[in-house]
Amino acid sequence: MGPTMHQQNNPHGKPQVGAAKAQENWDQLSLTQLEERLQCTLDGLTSAQVQQRLAESGYNELTEVETNVYLKFLSYFWGPIPWMIEIAAILSALVQHWADFGIILTLLIVNAVVGFWEEFQAGNAIAALKSKLALGARVKRDGKWQQVPARQLVPGDLIRIRLGDITPADARLLEGDPIEVDQSALTGESLPVTRKTNDSIFSGSIIRQGETDALVYGTGANTFFGRTASLVQGATTTSHFQKAVLKIGDFLIVVAVVLVALILIVALFRGDPIAETLQFALVLTVAAIPVAMPTVLSVTMAVGARLLAKGETIVSRLASIEELAGMDVLCSDKTGTLTKNELTLGEPYLLAGVTKNQILRAAALASRAEDQDAIDLAILTGAKESLDDHLPTIEHYQPFDPVNKRTEALFHEADGTSRRASKGAPQVILALASNAEQVQPAFDTAINQFAQRGFRSLGVAETDASGQWQVLGVLPLFDPPRDDSAATIAQAKEMGCDVKMVTGDQVAIGREIAGQLNIGTNLLDAEIFKAVDYHHSARIDQMIEDADGFAQVYPEHKYHIVDVLQQRGHIVGMTGDGVNDAPALKKADCGIAVSGATDAARAAADIVLLSPGLSVVIDAICEARKIFQRMNSYAIYRIAETFRVLLFMTLSILVFNFYPVTAVMIVLLALLNDGAILSIAYDRVHYANRPEKWNMPLVLGISSVLGLAGVAASFGLFYLCERVYKLDPDTIQTIIYLKLSVAGHMTIFATRTRGPFWSIAPAKVLVLAVVGTQILATLIAVFGIFMAPIGWEKAGMVWIYALAWFLVNDRLKLIAYRMFDPNEDAWLDKAGTPIHRLLNRFHR
Repeated sequence: MGPTMHQQNNPHGKPQVGAAKAQENWDQLSLTQLEERLQCTLDGLTSAQVQQRLAESGYNELTEVETNVYLKFLSYFWGPIPWMIEIAAILSALVQHWADFGIILTLLIVNAVVGFWEEFQAGNAIAALKSKLALGARVKRDGKWQQVPARQLVPGDLIRIRLGDITPADARLLEGDPIEVDQSALTGESLPVTRKTNDSIFSGSIIRQGETDALVYGTGANTFFGRTASLVQGATTTSHFQKAVLKIGDFLIVVAVVLVALILIVALFRGDPIAETLQFALVLTVAAIPVAMPTVLSVTMAVGARLLAKGETIVSRLASIEELAGMDVLCSDKTGTLTKNELTLGEPYLLAGVTKNQILRAAALASRAEDQDAIDLAILTGAKESLDDHLPTIEHYQPFDPVNKRTEALFHEADGTSRRASKGAPQVILALASNAEQVQPAFDTAINQFAQRGFRSLGVAETDASGQWQVLGVLPLFDPPRDDSAATIAQAKEMGCDVKMVTGDQVAIGREIAGQLNIGTNLLDAEIFKAVDYHHSARIDQMIEDADGFAQVYPEHKYHIVDVLQQRGHIVGMTGDGVNDAPALKKADCGIAVSGATDAARAAADIVLLSPGLSVVIDAICEARKIFQRMNSYAIYRIAETFRVLLFMTLSILVFNFYPVTAVMIVLLALLNDGAILSIAYDRVHYANRPEKWNMPLVLGISSVLGLAGVAASFGLFYLCERVYKLDPDTIQTIIYLKLSVAGHMTIFATRTRGPFWSIAPAKVLVLAVVGTQILATLIAVFGIFMAPIGWEKAGMVWIYALAWFLVNDRLKLIAYRMFDPNEDAWLDKAGTPIHRLLNRFHR
């Protein structure tokens, strides 16, 4: 073929339409149109043309947006909570309160390092996608074939692809025999597809059979593969955990600023020393702001991540644990996740007079194990139990090719007669038989029935003694569900998590598997996503939410499905294993790469499973919900304590003009309480049987009730000390300090359960941490370290007082749950509590 008209007008051969423009429809052009658009010939490009096109379209590789690691680290010091902590640190330095300054700065840096490191560990999805591209390519340049790095390919290059090659770029097949292409990692199709002259093949697909030439039309980011990568790069989500931390922080900051401002205003009005008042207000602010909250929650999730790792679940983004706990929709890939990803023989359709052993024997003879063909292996495995060990020796074997669409084997029976066996496309096998017209109606009916169930049909024939072909029947092939998939899906639904199947296979195949797994048979064909106008988009979105699954789905569709479900208020999980799943994995609230996933899927996912199947996902959900409960318990505790200390301090100063604790005592409270509470990460909890979500009104409501109860308890003790026992101010301050410390840590035993505090036994490490810090706080108060000593008797009375109020607070908590959550179990009158069960035993 000579130069085209466009090439004569443009001797340098520079494409007039750049690779970055209007390439989306290039795979729809005819071969002649494509040559004209690319301005090339089938003799290949020249070196000069290649250089010019590299300058125009860039290298055949994925570009990535690089983030400066220093700026990324500094971003952890930006936001409402970090701002307040930083202001407190600056003020501490200004008034030369170096102990506070050191504590604040340390907690701030530790939190930033923890957050930065866990995100840095997540890896780069684009780098993993790049590693999947072919490393080299055979290309015709300057009139001769040569091997070049795949990154140097340009639109217009003529390449040769053959068995086992990874396609290096998007290309159009030229004249030649059809080839078999495995593009499961790109489109999710579980079986290889046939591609013939003028068909497109995509970068990253694998050639399973055949050899041919192809014309490159898409490279780098402008390939099907590249567009998938750009979706991954563009997918960003803000964790619900991050939003919750910000809301809690904002609430505490507002409360702290308002109350501290009141103290300052009143102090100024009364004429108190400005320096002392400012220093006290500063320390009080530091104690109130949740400096350690992000660190405690991050450590809680990190400890949980290590527990998940023992169950072969690797967490690459800590915040995804909270998302997993709240997940209410799981979009699951079919092939290899819900199914075994291996072809299996079904029950065959037999023509009159044919036995099952006869058809399996013929199919096995027409198969060859050494080719490692998926269909051949399925037949040989399925036929093993039905056949004897001594099959005839094959004299000649004709492998499958896309033209003949069948295999054939020549063999001799024991009596010396020569026979042939063949298997392949049903209509091709039927055409071999002399009585094709007679058996065709029944044959077609069987094929249609198998097709409706999503099975792939194989015709089988064998020659008789006279050498005439006789059709034996049809073998159905399918990818069966995993043994544990049905039970796993049922358990997920019981836990409030709806499972939707997402597959690149045909609707019939998806519907059959979905029916077997009790997912539901309301499967949508992804064709409905095309050309949806504004007026119908809401209806389509509703259909997506109501669907049990989706078939013939491409990466853009998966991404769109996740996006729609998120916009409709769902926390969405997505499982996948291929490049085609990477964008949706990145977009989902919780992306889960299943066992055997590609590097691209693993890098894009938040969680990577090392064990096959979905059952490990259920185990991970259970563990994630436990982790969430620990975080929720700490959040309620921290808010209640901040509310309790701040409000009591403020009212004492405003009403009684009395500072109930000193600045040093506040620092000790913060150090001992926040230090010991890290052990909540190891606490023993029961997971909820419904998705967990941050319920801010409930969290703030319970916290406020416990906080107000603590304020009442503190004023009660203050009244006893000042009015009843007439103690001096220094002794009162020490007693109040010990009460705040002991009662504060007892609060965690109330907030850690939704039922009575005894309903779930705490972990030993939590008990030891709390008891250890409170013994230390008691010794400080008894012997008067940094404060006036109070002795063992008064310390014992404080402990008794705190324990009594703890029991009251636990009852108040139950009432508060009934007030703020009408669905809460009626613990106050529930016959299932341990005490009632104990009484019932005595009664019997």
